Amino acid sequence: MHMIGSAQRPLVIGTRGSKLALTQTQMVAADLEQRGLAVRIETFVTEGDTNRASLSSLGGVGVFAAALRVALLEGRCDLVVHSLKDLPTVEVPGLVVAAIPARVNPADVLVARDGLRLADLPAAARVGTGSPRRARQLAAVRPDLSLVDIRGNVPTRIGRVRGLGTRAEQIGLDQGRAKEDLDAVVLARAGLRRLGVEDVATDDLSETILPAGGQGALALETVADGLAAEEGRILAQTLRIVDDEPTRLEVSAERALLRYLEAGCAAPLGVRGQLTWENNATELLAGVLELRARVVGDNGESVEVSGETTVLLGTDADQRDFALAAAEQLGVDLATELLANGAGEMANLQAVSRSK
Repeated sequence: MHMIGSAQRPLVIGTRGSKLALTQTQMVAADLEQRGLAVRIETFVTEGDTNRASLSSLGGVGVFAAALRVALLEGRCDLVVHSLKDLPTVEVPGLVVAAIPARVNPADVLVARDGLRLADLPAAARVGTGSPRRARQLAAVRPDLSLVDIRGNVPTRIGRVRGLGTRAEQIGLDQGRAKEDLDAVVLARAGLRRLGVEDVATDDLSETILPAGGQGALALETVADGLAAEEGRILAQTLRIVDDEPTRLEVSAERALLRYLEAGCAAPLGVRGQLTWENNATELLAGVLELRARVVGDNGESVEVSGETTVLLGTDADQRDFALAAAEQLGVDLATELLANGAGEMANLQAVSRSK
């Protein structure tokens, strides 16, 4: 029997067919190839790709991940690459997130006409976003803006901005021609960076908008039994190397908060974990994991909480598990604090997340 990742049995990596999804998957594939695995990329269509309705009306949770997970369970691919922010927090039996590579800057950015910053946009400027999280946080600081619900891949959203149509068409629209009917859109910096078009960003919104849980990170998901089987041994070893421990701790805290609240990517909730490592004289690496979360309610009211915990990372699995448990507990603690401060009534998080 051939090992997964051999020339005779290449690793089949599943992905969505969007420009960004393919680019991200190609980056992962190149990394795995450099580590000695033979790979092949297979694209799958998801509901989030074909349904032009708003993400809110689709439920927002899992619309990009479901088809990929079905392909995994049916054996049509060996590994799938998700944008972690699109991955539901509820685990699927038989599947495991085997690796989370180092994430890039998770901040949101403004892409505006004429190089405008957020403070420079005129009153009633039309700003596009498909995210209630972004829309509500943006409205809290600029209630005079006209927010427009939009869909489409990253190039298509860029093409909605006046003056950026040609640039967007060069990157690759998902359909038709650029509309150029908006003054600005809000996008994740990570997606722009991976597509090589970060220069279109005109303002960093990291101090204005807290990102989605897991934003900027990728999740490499596979079948748990496949890693345990002998033919999956090399894949399991390689994925352990690809996994980035600081990123996993940050996003585990973020996702634990989301899981406790039963909220997903359609909730008006931003959360950001940030780990700062400190060198010491022992074998252990000590760090402080900080977590911030913000919920903006239906009427513009908001509640924000923050906290931190110390984590120690050693060389053995038990120490890693202990650090992970501490990160997840921090997420649960802040979720509890949000609810105690009325976030559940303020934003009706349960209703937002029922589509799981």
